[in-house]
Amino acid sequence: MAAEPTQQQTPDQYFKGIVKSVLDGGCVVIRGPPRNGPPAERVIALTNVDAPRIGRRQTASGAAATEDEPCAWEAREFLRKMVVGRSVMFRVVNQATTREYGVILLGDNPATAADVALALAEEGLVKCRDNCSDAPLLEAQERAKGAKKGVWADDASTKVRKVTWDVENTRELVERFKGKPITGVIEHVRDGSTVRVMLLPDFIQITLMLSGVRCPSTKLDAQGKPDAKLSEEYACEAHFFTESRLLQREVEVILESSNNNNFVGSVMHPNGNIAEALLKEGMAKCVDWSIAKVTAGPEKYRAAEKAAKDRRARLWKNYKAPVSNIADKDREFTGKVVEIVNGDAIVVKVGKEFKKIHLASIKPPKLEDKTEDGNRTRQKGFRPLYDIPFMFEAREFLRKKVIGHNVQVTVDYVQAARPAQGGDPDFPEKTCCTVVIGGVNIAEALVSKGLATVVRYAADNDQRSSRYDELMQAEDKAIKSLKGMHDKKNKPSHKVNDMTGNLTKCKTFLPSLQRAGKLTGVVEFVASGSRFRVYIPKETCVLTFLLGGISCVRSTRTMPSGDVQKGEPFGDECLLHVKEMTMQREVEIEVESMDKAGNFIGYLWVDGKNLSVHLVQEGFASMHFTAEKSQYGNMIQNAQDSAKAAKTRIWANYTGEEDKEEDAQDEKEVLNEERKVSYEQILVSEVTEDGKVYGCSVKDGPALEKLMDNLREEFRTNPPLAGAYQPRKIEMCAAKFVDNQWYRAKVEKVSGGDVNVLYVDYGNRATIPRTNIAALPATLQQQQPFARLYNLALVSLPDDEEMRSLGVTELRNDLLDQTFNMNVEYRLSGDTYVTLHTVEKKFDVAKCLVEDGLLMVDRKVGRKLASLQKDYMEAQEKAKKAHLNIWRYGDISADDAKEFGAGK
Repeated sequence: MAAEPTQQQTPDQYFKGIVKSVLDGGCVVIRGPPRNGPPAERVIALTNVDAPRIGRRQTASGAAATEDEPCAWEAREFLRKMVVGRSVMFRVVNQATTREYGVILLGDNPATAADVALALAEEGLVKCRDNCSDAPLLEAQERAKGAKKGVWADDASTKVRKVTWDVENTRELVERFKGKPITGVIEHVRDGSTVRVMLLPDFIQITLMLSGVRCPSTKLDAQGKPDAKLSEEYACEAHFFTESRLLQREVEVILESSNNNNFVGSVMHPNGNIAEALLKEGMAKCVDWSIAKVTAGPEKYRAAEKAAKDRRARLWKNYKAPVSNIADKDREFTGKVVEIVNGDAIVVKVGKEFKKIHLASIKPPKLEDKTEDGNRTRQKGFRPLYDIPFMFEAREFLRKKVIGHNVQVTVDYVQAARPAQGGDPDFPEKTCCTVVIGGVNIAEALVSKGLATVVRYAADNDQRSSRYDELMQAEDKAIKSLKGMHDKKNKPSHKVNDMTGNLTKCKTFLPSLQRAGKLTGVVEFVASGSRFRVYIPKETCVLTFLLGGISCVRSTRTMPSGDVQKGEPFGDECLLHVKEMTMQREVEIEVESMDKAGNFIGYLWVDGKNLSVHLVQEGFASMHFTAEKSQYGNMIQNAQDSAKAAKTRIWANYTGEEDKEEDAQDEKEVLNEERKVSYEQILVSEVTEDGKVYGCSVKDGPALEKLMDNLREEFRTNPPLAGAYQPRKIEMCAAKFVDNQWYRAKVEKVSGGDVNVLYVDYGNRATIPRTNIAALPATLQQQQPFARLYNLALVSLPDDEEMRSLGVTELRNDLLDQTFNMNVEYRLSGDTYVTLHTVEKKFDVAKCLVEDGLLMVDRKVGRKLASLQKDYMEAQEKAKKAHLNIWRYGDISADDAKEFGAGK
């Protein structure tokens, strides 16, 4: 140090103060009584001793950086740990322009206080001046020399720091420490939330901004001191708050990020987190861009800021808490997701109400559609879902994760509508929510995959997601890993061929779609109960698809002119029902034909259900005559019969008279046709109590065996949990038979713990416990039932219960598990009437049973079956004459002549 100026000494008087900082091993800054005026800082250098000079970084004026003198850092650190932040007494001996020289005592009583200079001399960290006459100091120095301490040590020359004043690669340093606490000393406080730190033991000096907070900016006066007039409000108070607690204190620093040449991180003092303390006192505000980086999480920061807002402390003195207009009962609810509107909006069904909600605080992928000159860049035919990068991926992510599932919704805020100049809402009111499924916040999941970005808010804007900080953390990770929209090099593109309304394209595609069989698609739009817009990924095309085989009720429509066309009864209900079932669901379609407008017609399956059959079953549609040519015609007819019997919806006023008229006309047409003979071999698998027969075509045998093998292999690999499946009427399921094997079945009735089922591939019926029922995999539901129901043509069972039972018994004895040649004679009211012959074609089974007096012949017949009926009647006459079975007591047909059509 330079020689002390020779000035008149101050009186022998001690002042008290608090040590703010240490400049080097022999000089301190004390906050205490000034010479004149209010309390101020005083720079006091120890008299009679010289301390090693500590190195300085390069100055802004261009002065080069200097190195430490040997033991300079050790001397400064000894003094820092001894006095910083503590009460001292000091006596000024001499004064200079920038500092004063004197004696500093650590303590409150001059008689017992420790002399700071003496303590330094004892450790050999200062040297006494040549003109020093202080005996205790000189003695202490001699003891240090003898012990070779400090500057008197043999290796003292090696005790020089190598300081890194400027870090070239800030990111590399952050990655090196990876969030681990680093010991450091706060060297300077620039403002309440920015400090300069010396990292130990590597002696790296950095500028650190506190993560997650920002204090008002501090401006300096000409002397380099914070100026309250130039600075922002409360800036000087925040500066003093941080400086008085951290300056030259040893702390732990966690480097969390970097911003330009500055570091962003947390400072942990033994007494607490300074950032949290600043927020609690209202001297700082949370900042969104870095709060997500806080290692300990942002929750305490937000809570501290909220406490300051509630008290309206300092920066929040004019704060007005937002007034929520959301009722408590509407703030949280559970609903089923029925539509993905966009990458940030969904429709949820709550009870019978449909609510459109937006995911709070996120923005979906978007495309800037204007150049710098304001010209639109979107081309004709622009389709946002496919043409905006990542919008399709965002929609698909949400669709696969939540569509059709129940979610928990928490309403965070309602964003008010922003009116346009004309008064109409340019941006309508939005209900912004946090949506959770299975414990996962779907907005956070979107952001983490780079399929959405987080909205930035002003610090005093509380209208944000309740999990905003989690969203920020997710976005930070997505940016670092270059996911989704943050990967500027790899942008997905979707070249989709839109065939809607293009007749030429549709005609070209029709043959390939017909050959393809069942195709997997996604329903993009539901126009009505039977009209859809479907995206086919395999063909990369979008087409209009109409349900075949049914006539569906029409819903209310708004025409292009703006006129509203009122729908048919149950039409709007049907539309909502179908939307909930199919909207944005994965479906299977089977194209059969195309209409003249370019709309494809066929059948659609959702969750294994044929939608045409389902709508007829639910009374939303009736069977169309085109279904008779389809392989699904019988299913649709059976569904319609069931809906009629239950008088469901459109059949509410059904009486049956209409069908009687139709049956009479059909019967008249059938009976006047020419008989045709075309045999098909079937294996009879079941005979019902009313004499009907279930048979499986012999040519379908290999397919049936393969199906059974697949079914049993599936259940061996994935055995079902007993009782987990809840059967519902008409549903396809898997059921055990008496042989304890699994078969395909249809639920006919559920009663308590028992279920009545029909084994669809064999025709058997049984009542079994629920524990023997299981869900049937969708892949095994696609094949139609192999067993078909047939009636024996021209014959019937007698009314007598005993004779009827005998007839059924003989039918079972003659038919079950045997192969016959079957000929379809006619069809009436959806039923198929056949004759069965032995494989050698020697015997007509029904004729033999008539001849044995077990069946009766129906006399109501047209000319095409006259010859066949004549043979049957002759056989019946033989049975009568021999009084066999039903004829044992005579001719019972006399009293029942009208029943068989006699006299008509």
